[in-house]
Amino acid sequence: MTAQLWRGNWMTRARIASGLVLFTFVLFHLLNIGLGLFSPQWLETGQMLREIVTRSLTGTVILYTALLVHAALALYSLAARRSLRMPWWNALQFVSGLAIPLLLISHITHTRLAHALYGVNDQMDYLIALIWNTADGWTQALLLLTVWVHGCVGLHFWLRSKPWWNRLAPLWSGLAMLIPAYALAGFMTEGRRITEVFADPAARTLEMARFHWPDRQVFQSLAGIELHGREVFLALLLLAAVIHLLRRLLRRRCSVRIRYVNGPETTSPCGLTLLEMSQLHGVPHTALCGGRGRCTTCRVVIEAGGEFLAPPSPAEANSLRAVNAGPNTRLACQIRPTHPMTVFRVFRPDGRRDRAHASRGQERQLAILFLDMRGFTARTAGQLPYDVVFLLNRFFDAIVPPILEAGGSVDKYLGDGLLAVFETEDMQSSARAALRAARGLSMALTTFNAELEREGVPPIRIGVGLHLGDLVLGEIGAAGNAPRTIIGDTVNTASRLEGRTRDLEVEFLISAPLLEAAGIDTAPLPLIELDLRGRPAPLKALPLKDGSMLDHLTPGPAVAQAPAIPARE
Repeated sequence: MTAQLWRGNWMTRARIASGLVLFTFVLFHLLNIGLGLFSPQWLETGQMLREIVTRSLTGTVILYTALLVHAALALYSLAARRSLRMPWWNALQFVSGLAIPLLLISHITHTRLAHALYGVNDQMDYLIALIWNTADGWTQALLLLTVWVHGCVGLHFWLRSKPWWNRLAPLWSGLAMLIPAYALAGFMTEGRRITEVFADPAARTLEMARFHWPDRQVFQSLAGIELHGREVFLALLLLAAVIHLLRRLLRRRCSVRIRYVNGPETTSPCGLTLLEMSQLHGVPHTALCGGRGRCTTCRVVIEAGGEFLAPPSPAEANSLRAVNAGPNTRLACQIRPTHPMTVFRVFRPDGRRDRAHASRGQERQLAILFLDMRGFTARTAGQLPYDVVFLLNRFFDAIVPPILEAGGSVDKYLGDGLLAVFETEDMQSSARAALRAARGLSMALTTFNAELEREGVPPIRIGVGLHLGDLVLGEIGAAGNAPRTIIGDTVNTASRLEGRTRDLEVEFLISAPLLEAAGIDTAPLPLIELDLRGRPAPLKALPLKDGSMLDHLTPGPAVAQAPAIPARE
């Protein structure tokens, strides 16, 4: 098991590294083609600059090593797979990964090899003139789209667990659509131009001389090279398929029975992981990372037969420890049953398909802001419901935008108050975002109160508690009606801080943990200790009369003392 895990990790790293090299090459290649939209000179200059790297000895070794490694891993993946059942996105990656070499052989033959063997000047306009308005032109367009889709899907499923990647998902989606469209537009523009040039016999002769256009004999030689290249790859593909079939036939001599609690009973060939067995028989089994041992959502509780399993590898043990997994819990993607087993799937997608990944919960250390309007009940007594709702909406329209601009989000509205969370990459950025939001909403409230004063309406006063600590984020509620929310003692603490602002006659109470996480030196600040209900120990916090005092709380090596008011306990 350890050797298999090590080999799997090595292959994953090799696939990612080679894929990144090829994706970078393809990205700049497409951007280069798109320059044809502007002028042939830009197109040629872009290619010249790109080939400083790709045609150098180092660049050539890195590029073609990455290509060979990636293609070899695709063939190995076919030979080593125990089942061809897979999610649609995995199937898309798998099929396109095997199709790309067949489409790419012609491109490499008539560009790089033609240049190296026969001195062909393989500029972009040469290739476009060669394939424009031919079946090969459509084939190369298909190659462009296939390579780009393959790379984008691989990149997405590698980085989709990163918060910053998901946060910028609309940007990535837009670029994924825009870049190939831009390249195809450049290809078409240059194709029309070169067609017009070739329509003039004299200009055609000059261009063909500039390109060192291959004669019939050279084209026949290149066609032979292309044919042999495809034959070699098809032979390797056939060999991988034969190995795959032989392995499946050999595994059928050994079978294992798996009983799923609240599910079917299946019989599968030995050698498969439990997750592969589930996929083979169409048994719903959650695996957000695609069975790569990263997310732990495929975990199962072994109710019978677990004594025959190999012990967890260090990586699996660490993953299980990180989620506080109970006894007899294993990752389905890491165990290979050899004896009958009874298993219970911790996460079941069947019957709960409308729940997002967030429904499974995520623990983070984040800053939150709890805000409440002072004297709301007395203020609205005797008013019509329409007037009450109108005032609240005006109030929230004024103070919520600064929270959103600082990177926060409103978790929930609580009548005349709200709870906001600052879900950023780390504690420091979350704490600083909360402080920026607090200053912004205080300024917004000042502006809003000035409007109310002009209308002859009393100003609004608020109390705000800010705290940072452990939170659980997830979709909580009945299936199909479960909003994403946050829970935990940190929420209760922020609420208690907001409640104490009324007693202390201050606008803000900011906890010391939040200030320290933001990189603010709390030593010179007049912190007070508060005994808050539900907390076993007092909590230090900074009271501020109003939001303007937040200007003095600047993270950095030289932090000015904030002019806080003395607290009355």
